[in-house]
Amino acid sequence: MKTIHLNCDLGEGEKYDAQLMPHISACNIACGGHAGDTETMLKTVLLAMEFNVEIGAHPSYPGTENFGRRSLEISENELKRSIQEQLFSLHEIVKKQGRKLTHIKPHGALYNDAAKDEKIAQIILNSIAESYLDLKLYAPQNSIISELANGKIEVVFEAFADRNYNPDFSLVSRTKNNALITQKESVFKHLFSMFSEGEIACENNLKISSAAATFCLHSDTPNSIEILEFLVEKFNTLNIKIAKV
Repeated sequence: MKTIHLNCDLGEGEKYDAQLMPHISACNIACGGHAGDTETMLKTVLLAMEFNVEIGAHPSYPGTENFGRRSLEISENELKRSIQEQLFSLHEIVKKQGRKLTHIKPHGALYNDAAKDEKIAQIILNSIAESYLDLKLYAPQNSIISELANGKIEVVFEAFADRNYNPDFSLVSRTKNNALITQKESVFKHLFSMFSEGEIACENNLKISSAAATFCLHSDTPNSIEILEFLVEKFNTLNIKIAKV
């Protein structure tokens, strides 16, 4: 039986975490940057443990304004300190529960900036280097951060089930109407093409090759529960199961 690895950004204040968690392989937990606090982190960690889901950190630019989806002009030291504080906060909670973090996935603008900005990518890697080199890094294909991380930290290429792509592997901006894919049938078609055929469909009927090993569905995408349950049902009919540790 084939398996597919699905991840979801959780602990961000959405009310659907408990319904999404049973159907995913890994969760990326907001750790105080764009969202999240000690209480929400612990709650999400316990939920992940209940459903045998991998636990990852989801650090972002500091500050809840714009939900971490806009770049910030802050110093290198300030950004590094913030990322390390976020990672440490979640790491301590996970450790107290007798578990380990498995991966790190930057959030929002930090994720996108690290894909194309060498300075931001290096700050993230420097933040990881002191204590977290044993973790995996979720990163987009064809990204600067994945290139810089090569040989230093294990990179897992990620693709998004509910987002449209540009031909350069970047995501269509959320300012555009077609940024999100919200129809469950369309999400499945998009995801299955990446998973089974290794292709990402872009605008103008262009296709690019995909080497993604994990696929993300955003918890705040409209109808996220309905979409995820539909995906699981479709994969079950194809004898494909959701990967679990």
